Amino acid sequence: MSDPDVRLTAWVHGKVQGVGFRWWTRCRALELGLTGYAANQPDGRVLVVAQGALEAGERLLALLEGETSWPSRPGRVEKVVAEWSPPRERFTSFVER
Repeated sequence: MSDPDVRLTAWVHGKVQGVGFRWWTRCRALELGLTGYAANQPDGRVLVVAQGALEAGERLLALLEGETSWPSRPGRVEKVVAEWSPPRERFTSFVER
């Protein structure tokens, strides 16, 4: 039985704009088979919306939080505020906005 699809909404705080963070997030999400987007916010945060298998979403959240030995995460993440919900929209890929 496969994981149910979920929606991860994560607000990433820190120095995460202008450093390639959205591109890095898109690459990780696509590797995990997730769809959605990463978008800069006017207050300096990056909003990440990712949909797909629960396990993949949990892995992306761990990567965003820095709970990994991934050597080249750009920027400096101070905190991530995350929310889980059922999928709402239908995305065909993961993009930078």
